Amino acid sequence: MKFSTINPATEEKIADFDTMAKTDVLAILKKTHDAFTDWKQTSTHDRAKLFRNLADVLRKNKQKYAALITKEMGKPIKESLAEVEKCAWTCEVYAEHGPAWLLDKSMSADGIKHLIVFEPLGVILAVMPWNYPFWQALRFGIPTLMAGNGALLKHASNVPECAMAIEDAFSQARFPKNLFRTVFTDHSTIAEFISSPLIRGISLTGSTPAGKRIAELAGKNLKKVVLELGGSDPFIVLDDADIDKAAKNAALGRFMNAGQSCIASKRFIVMEKIASAFTEKFKEEVKKKIVGDPASENTAMGPLVNKDGLLGVEEQVIDALAKGGKVVLGGKRREGKGFYYEPTIITNVTADMRITKEEVFGPVAPIIPVKNLAEAVAIANSLEFGLGGSIWTKDLMKGEEIARRITAGAVFVNSITKSDPRMPFGGVKESGLGRELGEYGLKEFVNIKSINIYEG
Repeated sequence: MKFSTINPATEEKIADFDTMAKTDVLAILKKTHDAFTDWKQTSTHDRAKLFRNLADVLRKNKQKYAALITKEMGKPIKESLAEVEKCAWTCEVYAEHGPAWLLDKSMSADGIKHLIVFEPLGVILAVMPWNYPFWQALRFGIPTLMAGNGALLKHASNVPECAMAIEDAFSQARFPKNLFRTVFTDHSTIAEFISSPLIRGISLTGSTPAGKRIAELAGKNLKKVVLELGGSDPFIVLDDADIDKAAKNAALGRFMNAGQSCIASKRFIVMEKIASAFTEKFKEEVKKKIVGDPASENTAMGPLVNKDGLLGVEEQVIDALAKGGKVVLGGKRREGKGFYYEPTIITNVTADMRITKEEVFGPVAPIIPVKNLAEAVAIANSLEFGLGGSIWTKDLMKGEEIARRITAGAVFVNSITKSDPRMPFGGVKESGLGRELGEYGLKEFVNIKSINIYEG
């Protein structure tokens, strides 16, 4: 069976690809498991050396990899280059800190010696999305391999060239053959994968419904699972915030990658006293963004990934306008080729609108004025999502106090929500379970084993 890729900026077909036969995919799984059995014996310091190699490979090929990202999913080339650079940096973070994070820990109990050791589980299956095709895959792959596991990547079907390039990058960095492999397969084969004794864990980044399906399969087969799912992150602006700074970051946090990010700022909760001033500044910042050819270095926002994504955002905006929403900026798709939707700001929003109760995976920003802090926190926590959030205030103690009241995996004071390889990343409620990145993410796919020694 074949599948095709489409350039979202031009709507032209890029290439055709073959889905792998089930027997071939299962054969790859066996090879990855065999590679793991040797790799798990490799010292963490030797693993770290290979990750430094991988950082070099990523930087050496940064222009080529960034061009693949831009071609296959429409990200502006500036953002694609930054994505590859972040992957290289993450390699260096794990090369530097990974060996220490995996050291045995000594504990006191009732024997003469008690240790906690961290051992790899085996081959981990990753089901990854298209919106950050290098970062999502390597955010999984780097800690997974650093911990001593093998990795099998089932990437989104619209970024196959990125998927193949990632596998090749591990090869160029001289990682053991077959330790990190990419497979082009269908959902029925994924279900069979999860039931295989050779798969010891699953990591999925994607929609909440997809995460629930994977979690159900994992549960039936008693496999460890990490799920990074949807989000509708609140962006809370207090009375004392630096409005210029908040507006500038609001434009960055909402419209980066055309708003196609799980951790994008999606609901702008602003104190009534400053709502008008903030909205005007926000509009000014968004109007500066050049929308167009993502291959151009001048472009700040490219197209949405495909026609379905474009239609989905369009329907959510139509719903908002039918319920009384007012367009301050944008509000419609662009004419001509490509899946472009104008950067959009909407006011006069209500809780029953789809743009305020659903995840909006596109360039739409609803402004929600509130009377006081209690109302802001209540609205921030009102949805079933709990991925990230940000608070803007000059009072840092107040910012921290509010951050503790927001139900989310990560909250930022005076910064947009972002991922950092030194810090754990993940969500709660419908936004997922488990953690990626940092020491905690490194230890998601390990056996945390206790060794207890007593007098003979």
